[in-house]
Amino acid sequence: MKVLITGGAGFIGSHLAEHYLAHNDEVFVIDDLSTGSIENIRPLKAHKRFSYFLDSVENRQVTAELVDECDVVFHLAAAVGVRLIVESPVRTIETNVRATELILNLAAKKKKRVLVTSTSEVYGKRTQMPFQEDDDLLMGPSSKGRWSYACSKALDEFLALAYWKEKRVPTTVVRLFNTVGPRQTGRYGMVVPNFVRQALKQEDITVYGDGTQRRCFLHVADAVRALTQLMAKSQAVGEVYNIGNTEEITIQDLAEKVRAMTGSASRIVKIPYKEAYEEGFEDMLRRVPDTSKLHALTGFVPRYTLEDTLKDVISHLRTAAADQATIASDESTLVQEVKGDWQIAAVI
Repeated sequence: MKVLITGGAGFIGSHLAEHYLAHNDEVFVIDDLSTGSIENIRPLKAHKRFSYFLDSVENRQVTAELVDECDVVFHLAAAVGVRLIVESPVRTIETNVRATELILNLAAKKKKRVLVTSTSEVYGKRTQMPFQEDDDLLMGPSSKGRWSYACSKALDEFLALAYWKEKRVPTTVVRLFNTVGPRQTGRYGMVVPNFVRQALKQEDITVYGDGTQRRCFLHVADAVRALTQLMAKSQAVGEVYNIGNTEEITIQDLAEKVRAMTGSASRIVKIPYKEAYEEGFEDMLRRVPDTSKLHALTGFVPRYTLEDTLKDVISHLRTAAADQATIASDESTLVQEVKGDWQIAAVI
């Protein structure tokens, strides 16, 4: 099978690419590296069944060729992270909606199978738990840029389901709940890598808000397993599925767990939302998925506990920090050697 992954140099996309290569499939990736990283796919570049294109999904000619070449499409390319969403609402809306519409339009020509990734953010301000796929969605006001992401992803969902109903493009929508694991960056506000990186550096662990927010975290390996299982099921066409874990933890308790697991002496410091993001920032106090629909179709049950997940993130970031320290040390040694050679030459 030939698999196209948009946003394939991103955190989840790179793990998904690894999965299909390990199962002898051919993988094509397109990513403009706006939030992804070439480091995520560097180990894959030499693989004979792997091809990558450093370009925007909105480059219609390139994307059209890739969609035509492949059997299935995982559409992961999107603006991600709370900080990016708050700071760049225009980019968020345009990136999400335009790219999704283009992918669906191209897939419609030959009825290619498409899985569109959405987010738990679409549930908005709902307080009834757990979230079910057929629940009403309750968004905040359009004057709050924080809701632009949720609204744009909800529109992506409407597009995907409309293309199935009207044009018979076999689409599936998934709502991801706080997927974490190795390679995830904290650059745009992702809480777990930020907490771990701060703890390893003995810096203050910064909790935004009062820390009572409750979240459920799913290991990326479990997320990839759910994604691939859904893609393999024809019954998933025209449906929406939650993908997540149901094990809850408060953000305050998460910070304390990270500190304990890293053996860090970091302080845990609370920062008001208005300082972290913007005045009037709104957040959801709880996000808990109902995954019974996913389980009924695929038998999916998470294999990784939160502690397992944190261990993997800590190990990954410790290794990355050690590698950076080695590189810095080597560069320093090289500079000293060059300076020494120049001094000798000057004396001569």
